[in-house]
Amino acid sequence: MKKYLIIVEKTETGYSAFSPDVPGCGSTGKTKHEVERNIQEAIEFHLEGLRQEGYEVPEPTTYSSYINIAA
Repeated sequence: MKKYLIIVEKTETGYSAFSPDVPGCGSTGKTKHEVERNIQEAIEFHLEGLRQEGYEVPEPTTYSSYINIAA
């Protein structure tokens, strides 16, 4: 099992999500739960398509971190 970082952003109509490690794959949803479920399904589908076409599946390499900025 591989663990891919996803980025979730608030939009005017809900949420959007993508993974920096899986270029070209994104998803949307009305709620946080929905967008997380949708992006998981989208990444699984995308990676399966890469495998079927004989392409290399990208390794997860990104991570998240926070920094403090004086306001």
